[in-house]
Amino acid sequence: MAAPMLAVRGSDGTSMLQGVPVCKDDPAFPRDPRQGRVMSFSKDGSLFGWGNGQKVSVLRSKDSEVLQTLDLPKTTMLQFSPLNTILVTWQPYSTTADNPQGDSNLQLWDVQTGALLKSLYQKKLEGWSPCWSEDEKLAVRSVNNELHFFENNDFNTIANKLHMQKVSDYILSPGAQPSKVAVCVPGSKGAPSFVRIYQYPNFGGPSAALANKSFFKADRVSMEWNKKGTAVLVTASVDVDKSGASYYGEQNLHYLDIKGEGAVVQLPKNGPIYDVVWSPTSTEFCVVYGFMPAKATVYNLKCDPVFDFGTGPRNAAYYSPQGNILVLAGFGNLRGQMEVWDVKKYKQVSKPQVPDSTHFFWCPDGEHIVTATCSPRLRVSNGYKIWHYTGTLLHKEETPAGKELWEVRWQPSPAGTFPERPVKYQAAPSPLGSTQPTTTQAYRPPAMRNQPATASTKLHEEEAPQDMRPGSDRQPVSKAALKNQKKREAKKASKQEAKPDAAEPHSNSAPNPNSQSAESCGDPETDKKIKNLKKKLKAIEELKEQQASGKTLQKNQLDKLEKEEEVLQALEVLCV
Repeated sequence: MAAPMLAVRGSDGTSMLQGVPVCKDDPAFPRDPRQGRVMSFSKDGSLFGWGNGQKVSVLRSKDSEVLQTLDLPKTTMLQFSPLNTILVTWQPYSTTADNPQGDSNLQLWDVQTGALLKSLYQKKLEGWSPCWSEDEKLAVRSVNNELHFFENNDFNTIANKLHMQKVSDYILSPGAQPSKVAVCVPGSKGAPSFVRIYQYPNFGGPSAALANKSFFKADRVSMEWNKKGTAVLVTASVDVDKSGASYYGEQNLHYLDIKGEGAVVQLPKNGPIYDVVWSPTSTEFCVVYGFMPAKATVYNLKCDPVFDFGTGPRNAAYYSPQGNILVLAGFGNLRGQMEVWDVKKYKQVSKPQVPDSTHFFWCPDGEHIVTATCSPRLRVSNGYKIWHYTGTLLHKEETPAGKELWEVRWQPSPAGTFPERPVKYQAAPSPLGSTQPTTTQAYRPPAMRNQPATASTKLHEEEAPQDMRPGSDRQPVSKAALKNQKKREAKKASKQEAKPDAAEPHSNSAPNPNSQSAESCGDPETDKKIKNLKKKLKAIEELKEQQASGKTLQKNQLDKLEKEEEVLQALEVLCV
């Protein structure tokens, strides 16, 4: 079983790298020294296409034999159909004074013969390529708020249409037939936005939809099916947060499945949603969300939390192709920390540092990772690194000065090529070593270095990982319980620092239910009940004052006054 190759595109050309452990240029691939404008593998990795500003070439990966060469100098996007029947090319749409309508800029080519099958107009880059079902029996593209469906790659005949006012987005389901399509229509004039799931070809109005979910606060949406095509996650975003809590707008996450079930995914921390990704098993999904340091949580199909990874500097999540490993990473404007987790045991495997990284890709074997620093996101220190998931650096390639790296991409493999292997915790051997973070001490000014060390003050409170599965040893701890625990620790520390001759409180004094400074009993749930009862007593006292001042109380307020004795008895029982 040959290791997947790695394609590299940059200002100095397009090349192919042999897989781990060789990590050298593939001698069979004719390295193209001209600037690589675009490259793409087919879904199974058997074909590779690239453009260099003069032509587009297609070769067979196993022997690097060039199958087709097309005279397309302006092509900027390439894509193969799922069964490698059609090559789709796109170039920017343009008009001239002599040709105000412009030329068709989306072409469909027969991969085997090189014949042009169809030319179409596609002005926008977003949604530029048709979407196919995995067996290529169905294809769909959006045209003027309509979805046009084509059968058996016959793009000269529209087999069916789905017309909905202002369709902003759609996504075709993966998996076996029958195919489903999820469509989104943005709200207008006070009406909510909605997402509907249809099964092809049943498009007979809203009643024909398998599922329907409406919601507000959706200037734009992104949708993602799970691998089996049974459920879709919808991230709805607005550019402006009217509450003023976030500069980045507001996001909400919705769940919808083909059985008609829908729900809003409850995220316990406020802030942006950075990433949403399905597990390859199609039974779980991971969400990275909240103001920094961000939280990451795995949810099941009931939208119940399964495992909370706590907080950390992260904004992306990546499941391995086999679904047994999850990487949480902080790229872009974060410092490049990766957390590698064993998904079955929810145990951390490694924590390498990858500063200045802009790209991340799993190798199809589920064991190796490539990270890259690419232009135009960063125009300095370009290059790529190949890692083992245990944190070991296996290969490092730096782009020469004056050159730029634009893209790196693993060669895909057919499903089932690389079976799942047991997760290893011991670092793989390598002469380059690993980049596990070293423990460092906080900076202390010279004037304080001879004084006893004190607890450091952190800008943010860190939350530890929590296993939320039923029957787990570590049950989830609420925010109130964590707060009470910190209060108890602070109180204990203050007592230890108190003077020995300080007056001791009487141990036999009766508890005062109305006292706000009563000591904690040590049980977070009991503390929470006591706190709620004290709130009720405080509200009752306020109602008494209002009644004494002559204000007429409503019936529900009078009912609260009658329950004062009951609340006092309950509080006395808890305080004993």
